[in-house]
Amino acid sequence: MDAKSRIADVPISGKSKKRSTGIIGLNLLLDGGYPEGTIIMLYGTPTSGLDVAAHQFWRVEGEEGTYLMNDGEVETGMIDATDQHPEMYLNQMVGGRIVVDSLSIVVNKYGIEEALKFLRMTRDEVKKRGANMLFVVYSGIHTPMEMTRMMRAADIVIELTSHTSQNDVERLICVHKNKDNAVPSRMIPFNIVESGIEASTTSRVV
Repeated sequence: MDAKSRIADVPISGKSKKRSTGIIGLNLLLDGGYPEGTIIMLYGTPTSGLDVAAHQFWRVEGEEGTYLMNDGEVETGMIDATDQHPEMYLNQMVGGRIVVDSLSIVVNKYGIEEALKFLRMTRDEVKKRGANMLFVVYSGIHTPMEMTRMMRAADIVIELTSHTSQNDVERLICVHKNKDNAVPSRMIPFNIVESGIEASTTSRVV
């Protein structure tokens, strides 16, 4: 079965619709969520909450999605992509919410050119079908040029940061790129709780 028939169940329309990020505060920051047909780069340190944010996007109730896991524990419903070349990912992508966790592993195993080739192929399909693909990248392990090229390939770039000050940990979500839309001038604080990421709905100006 080809990729066009696998990324399915997402209606096509000329109207730009938004798909929930799974995080209320981030939805507000992005004026409703991710525009359908876009690719999102989510990056930060391994302890910043990347996996939680990716999981919340994938698990929004009422919509089918695909989670390709090549970098951690494969949970129920995820696809084990540990030993798969990224060219094999495309035919397994079903629904409107697609996650690749992580693109860092693809870059380290197969090189930046293969990772970018995969993103180009995926971009065409998610745009045609009105789906969204979110890929996870770890900061601090790629060269500046690799990071730049991945950011350029994404429609939306979001960073999760955490800073420790004395006895407090400050966690922030920052949108650095939002193609064809205004880039928010604020960051939103968030906490990681048992149910996932809880972001503030009243973000501070920075």
